[in-house]
Amino acid sequence: MPEPVPVFTDSQIQQLAAEFPTPFHVYHADRIRQRVSDLLAAFSWNEGFKQFFAVKATPNPHIVKLLHEAGCGADCSSPAELVICERLGITGEEVMFTSNNTTPEEFQQAADLGAVINLDDASLIDQLHSEVGMPELISFRYNPGAEREGNVIIGNPKEAKFGLTREQMPGCYQKCKELGATRFGLHTMVVSNELEHESFMETARMLFELAVEIKEKTGIAIESINLGGGIGIPYRPEQQPLDLQRLGSGVQELYEQILTPAGLTPLKICMENGRSMTGPYGALITRVINKKHTHKRYVGVDACMSNLMRPGMYGAYHHITAVGKEAAPLAGEVDVVGSLCENNDKFAIDRELPEVEPGDLLVIHDAGAHGHSMGFQYNGRLRSAEIMLESDGSARQIRRAETLDDYFSTVEFPESSSSAASTESLVKQ
Repeated sequence: MPEPVPVFTDSQIQQLAAEFPTPFHVYHADRIRQRVSDLLAAFSWNEGFKQFFAVKATPNPHIVKLLHEAGCGADCSSPAELVICERLGITGEEVMFTSNNTTPEEFQQAADLGAVINLDDASLIDQLHSEVGMPELISFRYNPGAEREGNVIIGNPKEAKFGLTREQMPGCYQKCKELGATRFGLHTMVVSNELEHESFMETARMLFELAVEIKEKTGIAIESINLGGGIGIPYRPEQQPLDLQRLGSGVQELYEQILTPAGLTPLKICMENGRSMTGPYGALITRVINKKHTHKRYVGVDACMSNLMRPGMYGAYHHITAVGKEAAPLAGEVDVVGSLCENNDKFAIDRELPEVEPGDLLVIHDAGAHGHSMGFQYNGRLRSAEIMLESDGSARQIRRAETLDDYFSTVEFPESSSSAASTESLVKQ
């Protein structure tokens, strides 16, 4: 199998680091566009197929705009994500609102945008109807419970707070029909970062059979089925990506086996991938600032969990390379660490790397999703900038780095506090 084309060359990274202070996240615009094109091609057999980008993965308006122009809708789960869509002019059935523990105000915001509302709980039907009004098109999120296993990341569906049971589903559709809904969708999300083809076939079969059951019990024909997201990415060098063409053809075969005989076709297939759309095509660029040798060997960098918390939070693996030293011999195991007062502020533990020195650039790969978006400000460490690498090789900043002004903007120091004056001086520097 041929080696994958590197997302960023050493020359590109060096040029970016000369223009923008580290640490920063960088995204490759053309590779993201190509990824969308590949997914759409895999499902071209299905008229109306829609990929809703999971905005939570990379909630930068420039990224969402790029993906929308490439053919994606938007999968939203919070008011802020709906605002991004509104500001970009992404409205109507281009937006799917799948929330949980939702307030009437949030439903109203989604309804005002014309978004497809995907209900997570039977009790929300009356709330939606009385506070907002029953939309023409309504969807429900299914939780299969013990019927289906999740995976390591998303966990056991039976323990998940999301979705409705199989027993609840027919009655919910019937009730919404009585309240005025005329079009219906079905959705689930049971795996995350999954690379096994069979898992997605199980999901498709489960939903297709459920759609047939709902029609038999209620007479309601589901018009769209959202298989959820969950397509994984090969974080580790030895892993292989999911074959999108095989995925598309496998779903098509089940579609024809199950839905067509039941009279439920044509039916629109949807997905809501986030990680696999942007994850491999973004990286966190950081610079070595210190080396330490005590009970272990440490490489300290200018990034920390504020910039990428997945390794510290989940023990997740992100491949790390030293710019210009990819062919250099490995120099033993090190922990790559940030500056937080937390011992889990580590990007890698016992990772073999070439010998690096302060000033060297490191690339933390596959950080284009659930990277910057999960950032935080513990210890007063600030979130970094986001950069877009364009088709012509130019780079532009699509989010500036936070400053101390940002950090202190929501508090007011006591007027008599001497520390307030010193802090104000620091912020102005």
